[in-house]
Amino acid sequence: MTTAEQPTVPLAGDARMPLLGFGTWLATGEAGYDAVLAALDAGYRHIDTATMYGNEREVGRAIKESGLRREDIFLTTKLPPDRVGRERQTIEASLSALDTDYVDLWLIHWPPSAAGDSIPVWRELLAARDENLTRTVGVSNYSVSQIDELIQATEETPAVNQIRWSPSLYDRRTHAAHRDRGVVLEGYSPFKASDLSDPVLTRIAAAHDVSPAQVVLRWHIDHEIVVIPKSVTPERIRVNADVFRFSLTAEEMRDIDALGG
Repeated sequence: MTTAEQPTVPLAGDARMPLLGFGTWLATGEAGYDAVLAALDAGYRHIDTATMYGNEREVGRAIKESGLRREDIFLTTKLPPDRVGRERQTIEASLSALDTDYVDLWLIHWPPSAAGDSIPVWRELLAARDENLTRTVGVSNYSVSQIDELIQATEETPAVNQIRWSPSLYDRRTHAAHRDRGVVLEGYSPFKASDLSDPVLTRIAAAHDVSPAQVVLRWHIDHEIVVIPKSVTPERIRVNADVFRFSLTAEEMRDIDALGG
């Protein structure tokens, strides 16, 4: 499958976010650089990093040295909670480390601990977007009620909420609440929160001649939920990208949804 054929979801600001991304948490130093280069070589066009991960420099170097055009890669980074009040300084440091003029998505990594701090931080993200430092903005680890606070205060809806997600964490109401608000749900740690030996997953994997991990990724994609598996093993990186040769039936989707209880 070519890059252009990979499924994407539209975001505000004419951005299109690939439903399959590559997570880089804990992938630091040369191992992080190698992993991102391997991911881009395997066909990923969406890379997720964060200030807190300490690997923006390696991510940026891998993107530069991949030979791909910057505009063909969707790049996310995140503002850590301890940078409240230093948002502009933080995005400028991220852009410098990533060696790029802009990111495609900038997220508030976690809700600030002090009540009421979210709204001024959100306004700073919106200002960065308006200055074209990021194409679009969103949040991570936010509840639906916390998202509603931002919308009510600013009339600006986060493009994305990145949260832990997997079949065993599936919650129809949470999924619907994001969709109703026009917020794209993005799931992280898809395997850590999954039982890959579950009989439902192994049965469906066997039916498609794929692995249970590939079924978990395809389940996200067929729900139009963005998913960002991570690995530093080249073979696993490649296999995780190979999820476009099959799709799940409506019945299989319902069976996997039911794992959420």
